[in-house]
Formats: sequence, C-alpha cells, structure tokens
Amino acid sequence: MSDQGVTGGDLFVIDATEGAQPRNLTPSAPFSVASLRWSGADELTFGANMTGDSALAIVPASGGDAEILFRGPEFITDGGVIGASFSKDGAQSAVIRSSFSSPPEVWSGKTGAWKQVSHSNANVAAHAGEVKKIEWVSDQFRPYGWLLAPREFDASKKHPLIVWIHGGPSSAILQRWPREEALMLARHGYFVFFPNFRGSYGAGEAFARANVKDFGYGDLRDILSGVDEVVKSNPIDNDRVGIWGWSYGGYMTMWAVTQTERFKAAVAGAGISNWQSYYGQNDIDSWMIPFFGASVYDDPAVYAKSSPITFIKKVKTPTLILAGERDGEVPAPQSFEFFHALKTLGVPTRLVVYEGEGHRVAKPEHRRDIVRRLINWFDDNMQ
Repeated sequence: MSDQGVTGGDLFVIDATEGAQPRNLTPSAPFSVASLRWSGADELTFGANMTGDSALAIVPASGGDAEILFRGPEFITDGGVIGASFSKDGAQSAVIRSSFSSPPEVWSGKTGAWKQVSHSNANVAAHAGEVKKIEWVSDQFRPYGWLLAPREFDASKKHPLIVWIHGGPSSAILQRWPREEALMLARHGYFVFFPNFRGSYGAGEAFARANVKDFGYGDLRDILSGVDEVVKSNPIDNDRVGIWGWSYGGYMTMWAVTQTERFKAAVAGAGISNWQSYYGQNDIDSWMIPFFGASVYDDPAVYAKSSPITFIKKVKTPTLILAGERDGEVPAPQSFEFFHALKTLGVPTRLVVYEGEGHRVAKPEHRRDIVRRLINWFDDNMQ
C-alpha cells in the first residue's frame, strides 16, 4: 500500500484455473504477513509482524489455523522483510537477527533454534539503554510501539523525549538495530518513542487500513495518546517533547505542528505540505488512489483536508525542514512551500536541501550532517 517491498496484510492463495477466486488464509488475523514461501504441496510458510514481534508460521494452503514456529521481539529477516532463508528440504533455515541492543548477525540451524554463525559486528556497541514495549488504547484501536532510553540517565529527574514517526504510510518500526539518528539522540540524553499508530502493520488488516481517507487525524490521535502514556509511566519531562520523521513521518511532523502545540520543537524530513500540489509533482502517484479514494482532480477536498498547508497559520513550533534535491518520491518543492509559509508567519525555521540526494539520503557526509542538525535543533529549542 505504499513503498515497494514494505509489505503487510493477509495471505491469499488462488487456484491456477480460469475464473478461480482468491481465498484468504488469514482472515481477521491480528498480525500482518510480510513474506511467504511454498514449503509443501499444501503448506505455506510465512513471516509476519505480530504487534512488533517477528514471527514465522505455517498454514495449510487448503485453509486452517496457522502453526507458529517462532515468535520473538527481535527482528529476523532474510535480507529484506520479516522472513528466513530455508534449506531445500526445509529442515534448516538462516536469518539475519538484530534488536535495539544487538547489531545484525547471521544465525542458522533448526528454525527457531538458530545459533549465531557470524560475528561481523562483535565490536559494535549501542549507545542506547533499556527498551520497553508500549501498548495503549486510542479510540477502538490498540496501537503499540517502543520506548528507547539513554544508556545512562538519572531516574530521579525528568528527561526530554523525541517522538520518531515512521515513513510509509504503511510500515512499522520493529525492534531492530536503530538508525544512527536514534542512537545519537539516546547518546545525547533523549528518550526516543517509536509509535506504530493506525495505518501501521502488525495489528491486522483493519488497523493497517484505518487511515484510508483520514491521513493526519486518527493517526495523530494515536500518537498523542501514546505520548501521554509514555510520559505517565516514565521519567519524561512533559514540557520537553519533540517530534521528527522522514517521508510520511515528515508529513506527520508538518501536520502535527499545524494541529497542536504539544511539541516544543520539530524536524520534518522529506515531508508533504500540500497533498494537492504533491499529486502533480511526485513520481509515484499511483499509491495515492487506494488511500484517498479518488484522484485529486475528482475529489480535491479529501486532499485539502489532510494538507498541513491548509492549517498553516496555526503553527507556532520551531521547525527544521530537510529535503533531498532530487527526491522524486517527495519533491523538494513540498519543503519549500512549508518553509516559505513559516518564514512569512515568523515561526522559527530553517531549510536544508541536500545536493544530489534523492528520497533516501546516501552520502555519508550528508547523513552525518542530518544527525548533527537534528541534535542541535532539539538542544537549542527544547531547553
């Protein structure tokens, strides 16, 4: 439903005969299937996100209950989405395994009882501390996520929090080795909260589809109620909460600062400020119809109601804006439009455009620059 390769949903089979209809093997499942393989004449093995846990399971192609082979909080993959690489007879498998505290390594053996076979990252240490799984109630849903603590902090004091909004829109943050931004935020004394709000994978098809024609509204309610849950039960300073994200996370950051003053500072990377103009600018617009229900030419109002630019005069939050010069997925003019408006309205802001970069900033010097600017922006604006 969004980025190619970032998949999740129910598992279907279809007979290879004319007129055959697909059959759902995981109807109403409270998880998201991410990968699959035929493992027998009437058997499918699949990888799934089960509310943030990585799982492998078997289900009969003729229908029936799934048998879970493995389920754990760490991230397991064959190099892409949740899954494993199996031997020809299916008796052995191999995975790349990681967590917030353990860098990726190869494990192999009997499925679910793997042994580590590589030690390439043995000398890599995390700069983060304890990780907690957070679950809460928002409307009729049960979002979930993770809270990453600094390695060392004074539990008797209150500490700043950064809310990290994932991209997508259909995606999820799993307990895997963190990106450098998260590690450096934790190293500089920030707690980092990774919410998987409605529209995310991991809690079933209804949850993943719950933001269709509703971008920004229900998902922001989930994020805000998740922040309340984190603040309530952890040593977090309620007055020092920041927000940041890239792609759909950049959009949600732009949206959040037009809807609430809950966040003291914000960083929006590759964000979408105006869905109406974005429709005609990006290189991947086919993903938009399933979410908005119609093209912008047939129903411009559904695009306008979820556009940050529609509510731009409500912004008070200092906002740093980052963009790739040659981004075809979220073109830089979306950032220009938001930056121009904030400058006009006198809101503290800064715009940084990375020369030659696309949607995924690749040059090491640019990635380091993003980390430095991220830390400095929150340090300067969240005191």
